[in-house]
Amino acid sequence: MISRRLPGSFESNALSREIAAFRAQGRPFLDLTSSNPTRCGLPYPEAGILAALAAPSVLAYDPDPRGAARAREAVAAWHGVDPGDLVLTASTSEAYGWLFKLLCDPGDQVLVPSPSYPLFHWLAALEGVEARQVPALRTDRWDLDFQALAGAATPRTRAVVVVNPNNPTGQFLSREEWPRLLAFCAERGLALLVDEVFADYALEPAPDHLPTALGEADPPCPLFVLSGLSKIAALPQIKLGWIVARGAPARACLEPLAFIADQYLSVSAPALAAAGPLLALAPGIQAGLRARLASNLAALDAELARRPSLSRARVEGGWSAILRVPALEPGEDLALRLLREAGVLIHPGHFFDLPGDGHLVCSLLPADFPEGIGRVGKSIAPAGGK
Repeated sequence: MISRRLPGSFESNALSREIAAFRAQGRPFLDLTSSNPTRCGLPYPEAGILAALAAPSVLAYDPDPRGAARAREAVAAWHGVDPGDLVLTASTSEAYGWLFKLLCDPGDQVLVPSPSYPLFHWLAALEGVEARQVPALRTDRWDLDFQALAGAATPRTRAVVVVNPNNPTGQFLSREEWPRLLAFCAERGLALLVDEVFADYALEPAPDHLPTALGEADPPCPLFVLSGLSKIAALPQIKLGWIVARGAPARACLEPLAFIADQYLSVSAPALAAAGPLLALAPGIQAGLRARLASNLAALDAELARRPSLSRARVEGGWSAILRVPALEPGEDLALRLLREAGVLIHPGHFFDLPGDGHLVCSLLPADFPEGIGRVGKSIAPAGGK
């Protein structure tokens, strides 16, 4: 009776059950998985945000499948693109769903370099599409493995999905990888979807990193770039995302994409009316958020300096850090132990398909990050440990 596109079971895993028990019992813990900026004690220009949402136009319904012209103009000005190349959505998740509808028939597939965010599997599955994971080459970073991508592609492959910078690795695409990725897609008739929600948060970028795919004015394949207010203005509760079509092959898809959008008309009037004012506030919001990320990254490095058996991956950008820890116990067991013994919640690496058991993933947003990471370090590598 239930669609096969849904999970076969909704049973919680052991870590989720333990978190629920902590909350039911009122037991406190420090949450180093929190990526909700509105719950991390960040400063917001509250008066400006509330004023943006109080525009008189929110009282009227004036639907446009691509999104209100004024909102598209504001987003286009932020990115330096043509408003005609934009389609607004209620979120980047919805943008993925629309693009999968646009590009894929049921049973088709998209390629997703791994490690990456686990949401892609279900966003694709709910459209009857397979998100096929392709492990990246792991050296001192996670490089795209073009041989593996070629081996994973089939006649039913329709697109490649990349995140720039990646979540959770924080890694930007390199300038060497970028033309090869465009050529790979063009040679196989594939679209390229680039999620750039974290592009404004470069922390330790490599000299050859690709800051954005939006600079590619004439790509050889359909190129769609995704972003939204959730990260740009750290306002996930104001549901507004967008798709930018780059080049003639993608622009040719705008009319059918607008047809899909017209079936939903999901972007609310308050989000559309507030888009311009909120983007005007975004630089100040980002400054506060970057300061928090830098401060917590420094706290992490200070803790790692005291624990020689622990290290981290380079954080080129984004809101997360990957810790390398001794692989002495399964990742979920370690996360459970840290919650029970240290009162700290942290992601096991396998949640993001990181290989092996020697990885933990933490958010760099929480205000109590320094205390939390101190507890993690002490629990995993106590003083005098090797």
